[in-house]
Amino acid sequence: MSYAVNKPDSEWRAELTPQEYHVLREAGTERAYTGELLEEGRAGLYTCRACGSELFKAGTKFDSGCGWPSFYESVRPDAVELLEDRSLGMVRTEVRCANCGSHLGHVFPDGFGTPTGDRYCMNSLSLSFTPEEETSAE
Repeated sequence: MSYAVNKPDSEWRAELTPQEYHVLREAGTERAYTGELLEEGRAGLYTCRACGSELFKAGTKFDSGCGWPSFYESVRPDAVELLEDRSLGMVRTEVRCANCGSHLGHVFPDGFGTPTGDRYCMNSLSLSFTPEEETSAE
């Protein structure tokens, strides 16, 4: 897929920390229960840390107990790209930013009683958070 934001690898490496680069550009995973956004509970907006594209509203975040920020839907259906992931000896659905192709995490259809039945399990390193008071002031 072609992305609106398309940078050479050297530019991504210069803009991202080594940990962010590993997760966003190499489809890595941060350790469970270590992400800075896991306990974030304020109203606001989650965006792609690599390109700033809007991904999730805070109102769709829920505590799944999995150790990563979880959401039940993206801000728009076309905000994320879903790809089959057969790594690690299992079949999962990878979630990428539809604007820049950066790895965000995985989505699972395991419900948790959410309105969609989906659990978007995201890496904190893939996301930036802007509190609602800052998003409404712009």
